[in-house]
Amino acid sequence: MNNHSTVKAALETKLNELLQRAVGIEDVLSSPGSPDWQDNAIESEQDEVLSEVGAVTKNEIHEIKLALSRIESGTYGKCSSCGANIPAERLAAIPYATTCVKCA
Repeated sequence: MNNHSTVKAALETKLNELLQRAVGIEDVLSSPGSPDWQDNAIESEQDEVLSEVGAVTKNEIHEIKLALSRIESGTYGKCSSCGANIPAERLAAIPYATTCVKCA
């Protein structure tokens, strides 16, 4: 189970990074826009992209929290569909994977 403690530490580090990114995104999106209509149009386009990045970030935060919960409950690394072990290579690539490749 040492591997799970290493994974847990890496997930917690990534979670902290993502939480800081999410706060930064929220700060930018909540700041008032430029009074100049041309600058405001550009900022609006940038806000749309930033908003999408924020949504992806929030989803990854959610997935990491679920993975940490699975580590705590002892179900981490087991496919939620078939119950087989998720290969280490898959977990290395996607540490919050819930299914094996066959069930994905």
